[in-house]
Amino acid sequence: MDEALQIRVHAGGSGPPLVYLPGLHGDWTLVAAFRGALAGRVPFVEITYPRTLTWSLADYAREIDVALTARGLEAGWLLAESFGSQVAWAMLAEEARCFRVQGVIFAGGFVRYWNAGVVRGTRRFLDRVSTQSLQRSLRRYAWLVRRLRYRRSPGRPDLTEFLARRTALDKDAAAHRLTLIAGADWRRVASATGLPVFHLTGFFDPVVPWWPVQRWLRRHCPGFRGARLMFASDHNVLGWAARPAADQVVAWMAQTPAGAS
Repeated sequence: MDEALQIRVHAGGSGPPLVYLPGLHGDWTLVAAFRGALAGRVPFVEITYPRTLTWSLADYAREIDVALTARGLEAGWLLAESFGSQVAWAMLAEEARCFRVQGVIFAGGFVRYWNAGVVRGTRRFLDRVSTQSLQRSLRRYAWLVRRLRYRRSPGRPDLTEFLARRTALDKDAAAHRLTLIAGADWRRVASATGLPVFHLTGFFDPVVPWWPVQRWLRRHCPGFRGARLMFASDHNVLGWAARPAADQVVAWMAQTPAGAS
C-alpha cells in the first residue's frame, strides 16, 4: 500500500454532505464534471482509496468511517459508484460505525454482481496484461473522451491525473477489488435496509446491467425509493450525464426525510 486513504471536502449548501465512493479505479479523477454540476448545492466529499492488496470490504468500510469522523463529518448521504456500492453495503453492515448514513444513491451500483465468472476473468486479464499495454489502451480511451465528450466542457475529468495514477500497483489494487466483488453478496443487508435507497444508471451499461438490479431492489429492499435512467449515458453515468445526474441526486436528497442507520 503506497498511500493512505484520502478525503477532499468541497463546501456548498447547508444540507447534509454527499460522500462519493468511487468505482474500480478508486479515485476522484473521473468525477470532475459531476462535482462542477453539483457546486454550491450540497457539500461534496470525495474519497480516494489506498492501493491496498489486503483490505476486505469491511476494512474499507471501517477506514472510511474513521476518516469521515476524523474530519468532523457525523452524518450524510453516500453516492456509491460501481465498486463503491460494495463499500456502501459494507458500511451499512458495520454496526459499530460512527458516521450516520442518511441515505444511499447508487450510480451503476449493485447488490451482488450478476456473473462472478466475468469478474474473475477480468481479474485474470489484469494479472496478465502489462502495465505498459494497459496504459496505452487508457491513453487511447482518454483521447476519445476528450474529443467526443469533453471537447468544450469546463467540467471535464482530470484525465492527465487519471493516466498518471494508473501504475503497476494501481493495476494490482484494481485486480484485488475485483476479487472482493466476486466474493461479495449483500442481499441479506439490502433486505434489512430501511433507509432511503436510490439507483442511478446509464441506459447503455454493459458493465452492470441495470434491469436485474432495479428489479431485485424493488422486490426485496424495504428502503428502495426510486430509480432514474440516463438515456445518453453508459456505465460512467456521473461523467457522461453530469448535469442531469447532479439535478436528480439533489432532488432525491431534498425530497426524502433523513434516514438513520
